[in-house]
Amino acid sequence: MIRSDIIRSILPVIDDALVVCNIGLPSQELFLHGDRPANFYMLGTMGLASSIGLGLALAQKAPVVGIDGDGSVLTNLGTLPTIANNVASNFTLLIIDNGSYGSTGDQPTYAGQKTSLAAVARACGCNHVVECRAEDTARTLRDALDGGRMTVIVAKCDSGNVPVPVIDLDPAVIRHRFMQEVVRRNAE
Repeated sequence: MIRSDIIRSILPVIDDALVVCNIGLPSQELFLHGDRPANFYMLGTMGLASSIGLGLALAQKAPVVGIDGDGSVLTNLGTLPTIANNVASNFTLLIIDNGSYGSTGDQPTYAGQKTSLAAVARACGCNHVVECRAEDTARTLRDALDGGRMTVIVAKCDSGNVPVPVIDLDPAVIRHRFMQEVVRRNAE
């Protein structure tokens, strides 16, 4: 399985969550396979999906899933100790680890070599870290959301991309409809 397969497989699982998705191809794949107002697509901020997802989870009660990549997490390693020290029981970070910078040409990352992002997350103090195979991602994510505690999931998959169109929504539209969805869910 590649990242696109994982994203497609988790769509039924994230249906009730607010989702902040990593820049580049992951956002484009999520947009292609399951666009909805509860998805916030990162456009131009590599490494910040996990930080923004945590901040959102801390600020409100709805479940939040941050979808990040190994390359993005490696560019902002400070996010893992921040997550460990600011626990939000409604936050799940899904790191799709394909061992490459998929959006820029599949150059290898250190996560595809010696560095284990699950071990790094544990070393930073994250209490509930799960590493899984790509095929088990949807079930692992469902368990995390049902578990009611902050979880970091590292889903290992193959490198590779599928052709996807660019996101044809204006960034202001993405922000506006997402914020309306946050307000709506917190009013429930």
